[in-house]
Amino acid sequence: MAASTIDTKEQIITVAERLFAERGFAGTTLRHVVSEAGVNLAAVNYHFGSKEELFRAVVVRFAHPVVKRELLLLAELKAGSELPSVETILTAILQPSLEILSQDSGTRLVRAKFMGRCRTEPEPIQSIVSNEFAAVTEAFLDVLQRVLPEQSRSQLSWKFDLVIAALIRVLTEAGQPHGLLKSNSAEDIQETTQQLVRFLSPGMRS
Repeated sequence: MAASTIDTKEQIITVAERLFAERGFAGTTLRHVVSEAGVNLAAVNYHFGSKEELFRAVVVRFAHPVVKRELLLLAELKAGSELPSVETILTAILQPSLEILSQDSGTRLVRAKFMGRCRTEPEPIQSIVSNEFAAVTEAFLDVLQRVLPEQSRSQLSWKFDLVIAALIRVLTEAGQPHGLLKSNSAEDIQETTQQLVRFLSPGMRS
């Protein structure tokens, strides 16, 4: 694929991410995207074919590096000779998103808002997001089930959902005076992860 074609595709995804974050799926039209991206409708149709597929492309772009990192951390946990702690599991869930989404302060807020929007979209749009994270979500729930066998899968699922909700709230307020994550420095990311883990781990156990 030519560089100009790749650039056009990335430009469309970047504009779409911001518009979906601001207006939601229903409130964003392909004409909005075309106008703000400075491309024609044929380019959007060529690369994506539909608004649903464009939405999926936005999800995939932020989901893949997060999932890749989470699966790597999960593999390390499973390779240990002992069961991991709840704190270690929560760290593996939270830290990749904090690290990856904080790398670019220019897009962090848009991406965090987009993630928040994803959680409120109606079906079948919400399932597009769930499907991208489904494998890693189930893998985390499997590990949590081994560590907390007295809890049902449904209990762990809604607690996991609250963990993600807390993560999105922190990302949305990152860099703000009252925000938990002050900057994208390694030290602040580690400290924020630790504070979230300390807060969330008792709830996960209860």
